[in-house]
Amino acid sequence: MFVLYEEDGAFKAGTVLTDNEATLQVENTHGKRVKLKRANVLLEFREPGPADLLSRAEAAAEELDTEFLWDVCGDGEFGFVDFAAEYQGRTPSAVESAAILLRLHSAPIWFHRKGKGRFRKAPADILQAALAGLEKKRQQAAAIEHMRGELVEGRLPPELAALLPQALYRPDRNRLEIKALEAACVDTGLSAARLLLKCGALGSSYDFHYNRFLFEHFPEGASFPAFAPATLPAELPRAQVAAFSIDDASTTEIDDAFSVTPRAEGGWRIGIHIAAPALGFGRGTALDAIARRRLSTVYMPGGKITMLPDDVVQTFTLAEGRDCPAVSLYLDLTPGLAIVGEESRVEMVPIVANLRHHDIEPVFNDDTVHGEGPDFAWKRELTLLWDLATVLEAGRGKAGGNEDRIDFGFSVDWTQETADGPGHVSISRRLRGSPMDKLVAELMIHANVTWGRLLDEAGIPGLYRAQGGGKVRMTTVAAPHEGLGVECYAWSSSPLRRYVDLINQWQIVSVLKGEPPAFAPRSADLMAALRDFELTYAEYAEFQRGMERYWCLRWLRQHGRGEVDAVVLRENVVRLTEILLVFKVPSMPLQLPGSEVRLFVEHTDLLDVEIEARFVRTLSEPDPAGSTPHPSTRSDTAR
Repeated sequence: MFVLYEEDGAFKAGTVLTDNEATLQVENTHGKRVKLKRANVLLEFREPGPADLLSRAEAAAEELDTEFLWDVCGDGEFGFVDFAAEYQGRTPSAVESAAILLRLHSAPIWFHRKGKGRFRKAPADILQAALAGLEKKRQQAAAIEHMRGELVEGRLPPELAALLPQALYRPDRNRLEIKALEAACVDTGLSAARLLLKCGALGSSYDFHYNRFLFEHFPEGASFPAFAPATLPAELPRAQVAAFSIDDASTTEIDDAFSVTPRAEGGWRIGIHIAAPALGFGRGTALDAIARRRLSTVYMPGGKITMLPDDVVQTFTLAEGRDCPAVSLYLDLTPGLAIVGEESRVEMVPIVANLRHHDIEPVFNDDTVHGEGPDFAWKRELTLLWDLATVLEAGRGKAGGNEDRIDFGFSVDWTQETADGPGHVSISRRLRGSPMDKLVAELMIHANVTWGRLLDEAGIPGLYRAQGGGKVRMTTVAAPHEGLGVECYAWSSSPLRRYVDLINQWQIVSVLKGEPPAFAPRSADLMAALRDFELTYAEYAEFQRGMERYWCLRWLRQHGRGEVDAVVLRENVVRLTEILLVFKVPSMPLQLPGSEVRLFVEHTDLLDVEIEARFVRTLSEPDPAGSTPHPSTRSDTAR
């Protein structure tokens, strides 16, 4: 006697060795002996053999039409043997019964199991819904397979192109497109970013990083929404000065300018003039909402995302050849450069020149400022302002603090195509602390201190930078900034670029005009703006550092650098001497900090923004009496 039974979800057959009525001892087709309860036996038969039964039943089941079985089946519950007899019109053989069992069991959508060997046909409505679901799954599987194949072949499916940012930066793994992308990544051995770059979804590795920043911080895009235009204030007094600005050639948001006017009683009146967008729109306007959302201009090599729309910037930037609204701080100086009077005003300031670093620095630098030097326009004014800056710096107890810092400047020519995509990068370096740097920084610090004190004395809240115990923080009350050596410091000199400065300018203007402030004391909105600015400003700065690192790698690849020189910072951390690129060299033996070493660049990765280099040899060890200039770090003296 042979039996057909179910074990662990599979049908098996075996030979009965012992029949104890309630239980059977059976040897299956693999020679294994098992003990079965008689209730678990589905079919008893004498022929064919167990192995032959299963193979023949499987073949016969494949020939059975499931839909026909469902049509001829009654609505009630039934056993498979009875249904086999009805289907055959006679007593079925063991193979025929087993074939019916296997077919019914393999079609759970059509036939619902009701017990061992017992079934019931699915109701028509449930069956149709299940079949529709099956068809949908089949179509989805086909779509996934099609998209996977396209990606593997290096083509971008249109379906995936429509949700590219989400696929790269926040994939929803329930979507078919993402499932296809992940399957293609497994097949090709590439990450999603590398595969999509290969398929042309990204113009270059730069797009991957820039678009990720936009996705995280500007999900609606970098363009501006509709807004009511800013208006130039009317009936402001016109200053009797000739003001000039000092900026980099790429600067379009010109926030600050200076003027030097002789005093009749001797000495000079120095003007520090700050662009005044706060006079063109107020709190609660559409432009305020835009600035509040962005909080700062975003800087990166080769581009920027401005805080305010270009039209607004052009309206209030201190461009030469026109009168511009400004908040001005005037310093009355004696011939010995002692400050004997200060006055803040809201006025229209005539801007007569926009001086640029590349034009002025060759004739106004550390070498020329101490000697005769060549004559040039604005030499007298710049020299006087530099002398004043030196006095102000010494008054803070910070004289000569920046001369060993290196500034790296990045310039990207987007019209040039390289092997890594559009953009040819140039990196320049200069020592910070030049006369121009000191001149601008010290006058900005003095203005920010003066206006911070003005707000504090008027009882009007502002946003201050404070430092104590080495920790810099923002606060709404005046507090010392130990790093700068000042009693208080309120960012006020860049209202076109930073929302904090714009807020402070609204507050300053309210004091100067005797009007209610935009933000009252203990304003919850002011605290929220402070908190959001700190977080956002740090994220923007981190993005800028990341993109500077990216362009450093592009510079190395662009110049085909193999061997490079570096300075050891600590342990196996080095900084290249030509560019601001810091990384680890695991193969480098222990070196003294400050040692110069030669490395061989073995690999650079523009997507992961990583570099691998091998130690070649030590070039020199540090001179204990000397010092090595180190790269610039952003500080509160930046405008």
